[in-house]
Formats: sequence, structure tokens, C-alpha cells
Amino acid sequence: MNIIQRSLHCLLVVAVLGVLPITHPLRAAETEAVVTSARKSPDWLKSAVAYEIFPRNFSQAGDFNAITARLDELKDLGVDILWLMPIHPTGQKLKKGTVGSPYCVRDFYGVNPDYGTPAGFKRLVQQAHARGMKVILDIVTGHTAWDNALITEHPEFYQKNASGQIIPPNPAWTDVAGLNYTNQALRSYMIDVMKYWVKDFGVDGFRCDVAYTVPTDFWEAARAELDKVNPQLVILADAGAKPALLSKAFDMDYSWHLSFTLNQVMGSVSPA
Repeated sequence: MNIIQRSLHCLLVVAVLGVLPITHPLRAAETEAVVTSARKSPDWLKSAVAYEIFPRNFSQAGDFNAITARLDELKDLGVDILWLMPIHPTGQKLKKGTVGSPYCVRDFYGVNPDYGTPAGFKRLVQQAHARGMKVILDIVTGHTAWDNALITEHPEFYQKNASGQIIPPNPAWTDVAGLNYTNQALRSYMIDVMKYWVKDFGVDGFRCDVAYTVPTDFWEAARAELDKVNPQLVILADAGAKPALLSKAFDMDYSWHLSFTLNQVMGSVSPA
């Protein structure tokens, strides 16, 4: 069993055990009375296999070219969607660890030079498409790195305390600065970021990190704008099965409650 086979085996085990179950909107909407309808997602998505890739750890080279070189293996394993963790430059100011978190974004329009070039990323997307696979990007909309240029160029985009100091969205998330979605210019900026990656690079959608920290009406507005560019996009919410998000904005969500329950049962902590 090669490295990719072992990785996919782990992915499938995770899906079966419920560590990372995904909820389809038509099912999630039935669980909450306030949601009366859900957007129609493509039928193929119900059985699609998504493969998450952390470019830095996927190969010894840790770059886009190494992923492109193994697309045939991924295709043979039955992968339909490549989900790339954030590919942007990583913030260094107040970073955690020696490298920092990929979810600590220094430039939403940039590509991490450790991963390669914009041209290399575009080639990865094109080659995936040539094999019938889709590529979705991890997008971080709730916060930025402390050395993101927006901090100095648009301080009004950020959450602030009573003293006017920019603060993290969560006290424990000390490596990031929280964004303030009461600011309409910020909303337009983030929608433009998403449209850029769809238009200029041909990505097929997004996995939206901690989507529940951003107002639902932002996601609905973003989806409406993105549908004008490509109505076939696949958008996954990292939100823990929030039916309101699945009504108009997202195609899928994680079902963290199911995950917890199944893990309790599989770990013999709770009865089946």
C-alpha cells in the first residue's frame, strides 16, 4: 500500500467512523423547523469522495508540483474533489509554532512561495480538471494574520475592544485578528477575493473555515455573487450542521453532533 493509498484508507475510515461526517442540505434542513427549504445541490455530490490535502505535508517537496505529479494516483483511488488547505502566505507575527498556521493568512490574493507560484497552482487546477476532478480551496473569512496588510490599510475591517485595539475573534486564537462584518466594505472585499480565485484560477468552490463565525447573510450574498461566475460551485461549511447556512449559501456542512455521538459509541463510552 503506497502513501496515497494509506492516506485515502485513513480518509475513508474517518468518514465511516464519523470523525468528519458531512451533512447534505436536504437532510440537514429537516432537522430544524425554521428552515423551510434548501438549495439544490448537484446529485453527483451525494456520493463524491473529497480528499483533503495539506500541501506542506502531502509530499517531501511540499509543493503544488508534487501534488500535480500524483493526480493520476488520486484519480485511480476514486477521488472526485481535491480540498486544499489554505495556500496563502502564512502570517509570521505572533505565529504559533515554528512555521505558523495555514489558517493565519497574510495575503488572501497571494500564494505561499513555499508551495510554488500562481502559475504552478493554475497548472494543478487545470490538470485536475483534465482528469475529471474538481479543486476547492480552504478560505478563511473570519480573521487574518496580524501582519496582513489589511491591518494597516483598513483597520476599520477589524473587531476592536473598548479601547479601540484590534482583538482576536476568540481569546485563545492569539495568532489572528478578528474581522468585523458590520463593515460593508469588508464584505465586498471578501466576496471579491472568492471571485478572484474562481475567475482567475478556475477553482470549483471553497471549504469555508469556521463559517459559523461569519454572518449568514454574508454567505448568502457571497453565494449569489459567486453563482453569477459559476453556478456549479461546491461550497462546504465548517459549521457543525447549521441548517440556516444550508438554506441558500452552502451545499454541505460538517455534522459535528453526529461525529461526537459516533465517536462515543465507537470508543465504548456510550451505548449504541
